[in-house]
Amino acid sequence: MTRPSRHLLTRPPARLAGLLVAAALVLTACGIGAPTTSGGTAFAPELAPDQKVTITFESYNLSQAGTWTDTFNELLGEFSREHPNITVNAQKPQGTSPNGVSNAVPSVQAQLVTGNPPDVAQLGFGDLDFTVHQLGAKPLDDLVGRPAVDANFGGEHPYAPAARTLGDWEGKTYGVPFVFSTPVLYYNASLFAAAGLDPNTPPRTWAEVKTAAQAIKARTGRDGSYVDCVTRVANDWCYQALVESNGGSVISDDRSRLTFGEPPAVGAVAMVQDLVNSGAAPKLSQAQAYPQFARGEMGMLLESSSLQGTFQKGAAGKWDLRAAPMPSFDGRPTMPTNSGAALFVLSNDPAKQRAAWELVQFLTSDRAYTTISSKIGYLPLRTSLVDDPRYLQPWAARNPLLAPNLEQLSRLQRWQSFPGNDYTRIKDRMMAGVESVVFQGADPTATMTAAQNEAAALLPTTR
Repeated sequence: MTRPSRHLLTRPPARLAGLLVAAALVLTACGIGAPTTSGGTAFAPELAPDQKVTITFESYNLSQAGTWTDTFNELLGEFSREHPNITVNAQKPQGTSPNGVSNAVPSVQAQLVTGNPPDVAQLGFGDLDFTVHQLGAKPLDDLVGRPAVDANFGGEHPYAPAARTLGDWEGKTYGVPFVFSTPVLYYNASLFAAAGLDPNTPPRTWAEVKTAAQAIKARTGRDGSYVDCVTRVANDWCYQALVESNGGSVISDDRSRLTFGEPPAVGAVAMVQDLVNSGAAPKLSQAQAYPQFARGEMGMLLESSSLQGTFQKGAAGKWDLRAAPMPSFDGRPTMPTNSGAALFVLSNDPAKQRAAWELVQFLTSDRAYTTISSKIGYLPLRTSLVDDPRYLQPWAARNPLLAPNLEQLSRLQRWQSFPGNDYTRIKDRMMAGVESVVFQGADPTATMTAAQNEAAALLPTTR
């Protein structure tokens, strides 16, 4: 398999994975899931104006009350008014994890076994290989034709080139990149000033983060920093950015060999361990760190912009929230990876496929990104919207927090998905090792080498 250019989540139970493989074989034998174009004509034809279609849209953003759910409900209401013949039943993934992202793939798996998967699903980039090969994502080139796919990425405000191909796999577009961020260093300028630090000069390197965090802790009594990249709950997207920025990787270019136990990757983990051991970072869970920073009780937080709205509400009238690019390792160029997800069509019904495509186009339109970015804080993938007064220019002018995210998009590296049916076990073993190093003081080299060796046995030997 040719790997795309470099730039989640719960292990599928063995019995369930077997059922899914068997079901995929049956569907392929029946001609379902096979290429859906003939003679250049798309398989999913345009809907007649009076053709009524009902589709199910599953989004992990609906697992998060408040800004996220409210914003998505607003958009779906607009879509319904513009497409009265299409009814969208929106639902959140079902599962036991407190993180809705972690429930996304298992939820689709469970519905596939019952023969009733969602027609459109928001699934993480870290699940891309599995989504294509086991969840039945449809190549959009075949459903609606390559010109239509390209046209959706273009328009007056085209997708940023770095974002355009993130849903591509093995030469076809399976997912339309939807919402994501790069790692942003949010910081409390009020605490910086109270600690005698210059709030107009945020840390540029991890060494400077350590120094500033220790000063904040010593002079204000507040925690200095938190790197939300090193737990299983946080997932591995941001961890991969740390590794890439230190000159490492988590998997080889040909996707045959794990590399997260090699020195550059180990060095990235050791850096965060040192933040904790030195008192520059507390031993907190993700669920503890978010509200603490939002209350103004922490100096710095490396995080996705999806929390921007939450932090702005917490800071309003109380403390000065600012943002800076991801810090570097001793001046090396940072290699930010992307969080987030793409929209995938899973339906086998031509009418539902077409209705699903209409929804995907709407949710990735200029208007939708204006709403999503301004109300949630996600990076607008149609980046020129920030220069258009009809869309995001007024918001961008009021929101300097956007600048670091936009700047980092030019250096974006793909969030790598691990191959095979055991991809979540590989990722979990990796992140368990990272947690042990950072929060339990385990030896970085020995721990990550052992984790890599154990995870290597889970790599597929053949496709």
